[in-house]
Amino acid sequence: MASPGGPGGRPAPRRLRRRWLVAAVGATVGSCIVGVVVGPTGISPWRAVASLVDHLPLVRLDAGLTDTEAAVVWSIRFPRVVLGLLVGGMLASAGAAYQGVFRNPLADPYLLGVAAGAGLGATAAIVSGVGGGGGALDPVPLAAFAGGVGAAVLTYLLGGAWGTARSPASLILAGVAMASLFTAAQTFVLQRHSDSIRPVYHWILGRLSTAGWSEVLLALPYVVVTAGVLVAYRRVLDVMTIGDEEASGLGLSVGRSRLVVVVAASLGTGAAVAVGGLIGFVGIIVPHTIRLLGGASYRVILPLSLLLGGAFLVAADVVARTALAPAELPIGVVTAFCGAPFFVVLLRLRRTVPV
Repeated sequence: MASPGGPGGRPAPRRLRRRWLVAAVGATVGSCIVGVVVGPTGISPWRAVASLVDHLPLVRLDAGLTDTEAAVVWSIRFPRVVLGLLVGGMLASAGAAYQGVFRNPLADPYLLGVAAGAGLGATAAIVSGVGGGGGALDPVPLAAFAGGVGAAVLTYLLGGAWGTARSPASLILAGVAMASLFTAAQTFVLQRHSDSIRPVYHWILGRLSTAGWSEVLLALPYVVVTAGVLVAYRRVLDVMTIGDEEASGLGLSVGRSRLVVVVAASLGTGAAVAVGGLIGFVGIIVPHTIRLLGGASYRVILPLSLLLGGAFLVAADVVARTALAPAELPIGVVTAFCGAPFFVVLLRLRRTVPV
């Protein structure tokens, strides 16, 4: 068990410091402006911001945009930016929560087989030919959400089967088993429908393409509820990092707390995967970076993960849609390019990283 202190032996901060919050908000706002401005249709930052402000209640501001430019900002780019904020913030905060509840620095939002279950659900919808309609009623994200949540439920049930306690180790092993099972099933389905391999892998590699605000509205309730629960449990996660026996001795119901965090994080992750595909590394890169800079307290990690996770994914999406323009890279490829060097740096700093 690692010390709860910050890098270099510094004690973990007890509360979120104002300068960290201001920096995170600034990074989030900056990434949003870049996400709205950058694209084939050039739009000045001032006019883009003015157009967004003009949509606020009781605000009237002439942005000077043409009808085409206003449609690009409000109907195409801004929904994509908001979706990136929701998906990135959800994956980062869920990854941080899993790392705390399982006391494993390599835990990510897909630890309990959510990715494999969602992949199987999406694959089944795609090969059946019912997907691709877009919007909130598109069967692909709905099937992916059902598959991801179903995998997490089965993992949790398996982790407590045969009278064993749902310890972090048993849940992780159950997650590995469920992920292997669902991945094998997905491979079998793809072998039977080889003509669907391309659209399936396009979904698996992640994307933030939107058909307007429908994808945002689909994910928003789950993300809001999950974020609220995880932030409310930030002090509980601090206590759980000292170990189950010690936390129980302090009066914490470890089993119930772990169940609440796992259920909330799994629901949020399922929603994020449903609308964004399998975007990797966000749930590891962002929480670890915050640990390096701000310490190991979840009172700091969870709020900042919500903000910086969204900012990171919006920035990655800008790279994905501009690096090979007019073609578009899968956003999962961009986050993977960021993740590999990050782990190299993390290994170099392993003696100072709190876990």
